[in-house]
Amino acid sequence: MIGQYRKHLPPAALFASFMFFQLVTLRLGNTAGSGYLAEDQREYVYYFIQLFVIAGFLCYAPFDRSVRDPKVRKALGPALFGVCLISAALLLFVPPSAPSYLAVTAVAVFFLGIAGAAVYARMARYAAVCPHIGLSMGAGYSAAILLQYLLQLRFSVVPLIFAVLVLSCFTAAYLLLKQPPDEGERPEEEEEKGSAHPVLRFAAVSAIALMLLFFCSYYNNYIHRLQIASQYGAYSVYTWPRLLLIPSMLIFGAVGDVRKGRFLPITSLCVAVLALLNALLNDSAETYWFNMCLYYLSLSAAIAYYHLAFWRLPAKRSVRVLGASAGRILDSVAVLVAGLIGISAMSSAAVLALNIAALAVVIVLMALNGDFDLTGRKARAAAPPEEENASAAPREEEPKSAEEERDVYALIAERYRLTPSEIRVFRELVLTEDKQLAIAERLSIKVRTVQANVTSIYRKTGVSTRSGLVQLLHDLTT
Repeated sequence: MIGQYRKHLPPAALFASFMFFQLVTLRLGNTAGSGYLAEDQREYVYYFIQLFVIAGFLCYAPFDRSVRDPKVRKALGPALFGVCLISAALLLFVPPSAPSYLAVTAVAVFFLGIAGAAVYARMARYAAVCPHIGLSMGAGYSAAILLQYLLQLRFSVVPLIFAVLVLSCFTAAYLLLKQPPDEGERPEEEEEKGSAHPVLRFAAVSAIALMLLFFCSYYNNYIHRLQIASQYGAYSVYTWPRLLLIPSMLIFGAVGDVRKGRFLPITSLCVAVLALLNALLNDSAETYWFNMCLYYLSLSAAIAYYHLAFWRLPAKRSVRVLGASAGRILDSVAVLVAGLIGISAMSSAAVLALNIAALAVVIVLMALNGDFDLTGRKARAAAPPEEENASAAPREEEPKSAEEERDVYALIAERYRLTPSEIRVFRELVLTEDKQLAIAERLSIKVRTVQANVTSIYRKTGVSTRSGLVQLLHDLTT
């Protein structure tokens, strides 16, 4: 059992390391301006931080595309987290009332965004080969929440916080330095068959994620204003209901692994609807804690949705580097939009009307995106006939006799030292367009076995895509 989930430990550890770093840094940055900025000015600091986070995430993609030197690329992760660690140390040990604190906050969150984009791009690559990436995401997020609550929010053990920050930096940098996982099931140029155009899917997922986050925006902005007014005393989002994120993220992560997340959109929608009550329960002190629990439950649904949805979107590598971070960028965008329209100052009726309108938009978009097709029959029905037939029987490029075919694969097995199991998988990869699950079912083996064989085939042959394997076969037969 341990060996079965061993390959899911790296993505969980990477995500936990980054999330802990992000949670601690943003919590420290939100206190910037204490003692010398007015209450309304400190509220703008919150939006100022979101802008720098967005800028950091957006800056990584062009930098990643322009840097070709392997040595520079290898040093990028440690360098980014090194700057993040120095900035976080200053925020941790310098009082928030210092005038330089705000400038350090800007640097810290900007480089945090760049480092986060590198982490998210790697998580998207893990998502291509890890069937339980949802559980890895949920476990990593939950571990970060628990660590932050105990070290920073409950007991405020500053030296221990710094020690864990250092450990998080080294862990994230080390995992980014490691060889990225082989994307056997989703090559860079390969797209999902029988689905909408990638650009349309990206737009639909972006709009859905933004609307789900918008459901949480009213209470997020409302409680943030109360936090500033009470100096994070009587009112704070960093109290015990925050721990509800731990079981919620684990549950939503597990749901996100079932049939590659087919049930996650509608589950997230159903839970996020609970956030409609946030605008109706603020007039009563007795419902304060209940309202906080509703907020965190709906927030975890939105977070789980945008992480897994964007990590799993098929796209070329140049697009996926930015697309993997799109959900996190939209998270900050939702905060800015809610602040811009002054949602926390609106009446309950107005907020409820906005949320209902957003709910209608989400339902329409999910219907267009096929998220209500829980069986996958519509997607299969939309596939061209030749693609449907590909799962029923291997499609050969040129007719060959059985003896000629055996000779070709025997030559490949001998030349590249492929095992009988690997040569069977090799044949499926070059003669069909099926996913690994379909290959496993047809060969009557486990999906994990197919994944292991695919990784081994790519390593032994020296190619990294199915089209490369097809070309290799073609070269041997001509």
